[in-house]
Amino acid sequence: MSTIQKQTENMMRLPAERLYADEIAALIKADKGKVPTGWQMSPQAVFTFITGGKAGKTVITPKYIGNKRLVEMAIATLVTDRALLLIGEPGTAKSWLSENLTAAIYGHSGLVVQGTAGTTEEQVRYSWNYAMLLANGPTPEALVQSPIMRAMEAGGIARFEEISRCASEVQDALISILSEKTISVPELGKEVSAHKGFSIIATANTRDRGVNEMSAALKRRFNIVVLPTPSDMETEVEIVKKRVQEIAAAYDLQSAAPADEALHKVVTIFRELRNGMTLDKKEKVKSPAGVISTAEAISLLTNSMALAASFGSGELTDEDLAAGLQGAIVKDDVKDKLVWKEYLDNVMKKRGAEWRGLYTACKELNE
Repeated sequence: MSTIQKQTENMMRLPAERLYADEIAALIKADKGKVPTGWQMSPQAVFTFITGGKAGKTVITPKYIGNKRLVEMAIATLVTDRALLLIGEPGTAKSWLSENLTAAIYGHSGLVVQGTAGTTEEQVRYSWNYAMLLANGPTPEALVQSPIMRAMEAGGIARFEEISRCASEVQDALISILSEKTISVPELGKEVSAHKGFSIIATANTRDRGVNEMSAALKRRFNIVVLPTPSDMETEVEIVKKRVQEIAAAYDLQSAAPADEALHKVVTIFRELRNGMTLDKKEKVKSPAGVISTAEAISLLTNSMALAASFGSGELTDEDLAAGLQGAIVKDDVKDKLVWKEYLDNVMKKRGAEWRGLYTACKELNE
């Protein structure tokens, strides 16, 4: 085994372009569509990569399960000179879709600006190697390019995660970049212009609305696609099942996959707590303060599998699920513990024998 293969095996998480390298290669080989400048495959092939299908004899696994029209809108946006903004609740696969779109179109998804309260304008535009700057003054060698500047020069796609977490002056640094497709470097007396194929995919969380609201001027520079939470029970179960299997395989969890019954129970609990009502719409329930998203359900089940493999029989039990549910739902000891207790007593307890084991395990942990 080569050194590179060993390093790859030891990586905790492979980027999408490496995780699905065989699928991308098969799509490029079988692609008969028109490939836009700067892209490595046609828009139709990108759509197949995201939603699933076949390329020759290679089966393409779906990366996004949901409204396919939204995927078409996102890809069509990137064919033009418009940037793309993916908006949705936590856990609606915004970052996952952003990464996979970039991997399919450009082949490198690692040009990322992670938006936080501490993100600076330099991380959007450029900064300097200050040792070289002090020694030799402003030179091209001392310039440290941001991921966005690197994408502009290469004609690639940069990703801007959680843009609404950044301060307004940081967000506004994007306006001229998206309008003029250039970054001015006055210290060197030059401008860096974007090559064809350049674009930005940004994500924003609706839970962060009002933290650092995007200006109307910046919003106008984006085409906005809103990613909804899964519309029905079956879709959400399918998403959770697929991602749990992928993550379990990546981490080599020595535990049996969750049974369909366990998947349906977890998704039922999450949908009811998220929507504030039981699935049959007969009873209202209180929602906890934390996020009860599809991504949280996936995390809960993978953690429960790890618990079963490490400290159990390898078979997922009600006790393993209960431990995961307690951690996912009770984020605030006072309020959430009470909300969870009411749900257990008023909803889960009344659901009969098939829920009895999970109810008892959850009740014991929440005492």
